[in-house]
Amino acid sequence: MAAVALEAAAGGQCRLRPFSCELGLLSRPDGSAAFLQGDTSVLAGLYGPAEAKISKELPDRAALEVLLRPKVGLPGVMERSREQLLRQTCEAVVLGVLHPRTAITLVLQVLSDAGSLLSCCLNAACMALLDAGLPLATLFCGVTCALQLDGTILLDPTARQEQQREEGADGQHQGQLLRGGDAAVPGCSPARRRHHLPVLP
Repeated sequence: MAAVALEAAAGGQCRLRPFSCELGLLSRPDGSAAFLQGDTSVLAGLYGPAEAKISKELPDRAALEVLLRPKVGLPGVMERSREQLLRQTCEAVVLGVLHPRTAITLVLQVLSDAGSLLSCCLNAACMALLDAGLPLATLFCGVTCALQLDGTILLDPTARQEQQREEGADGQHQGQLLRGGDAAVPGCSPARRRHHLPVLP
């Protein structure tokens, strides 16, 4: 396990909480990873490529399914929205054409949410793909950033800071900063593929 803390001298604004990752924690999945970012942690398990159900089978590529499980309760609208973003991101980098008519399932279990959950899920998903040995066009990662009213960018906000942003004035945005090499990251034009800042729902 390796822990990394990144910090810039710009008044503490450009700073990430310490993060760490551990692979191969689970025995049943084909790939697994635990990603910890501050007090936010996500456990990811990847199954496949395996035989797909006829109803979900795709003749030219693997069918990818992403399931996001909250810490408590059942998945809601927010989880479904995040599942779609995670699935589109993974589909952009997984070379599914090498495994046609198969199914790949990625299950993400939220262990604790202390802010920047979506970026933690993205990082856990990438590590699980690596641990499973799936062919990838490139790697990706996620960093949550919040645009404050004074124009400064706050990286890796905590849950309390996210709540303060939501309670703040209009015009404030939150998003995930993805680095995907030359991968066709969803919703991003070719000229901006290296830096993608979609607005969260």
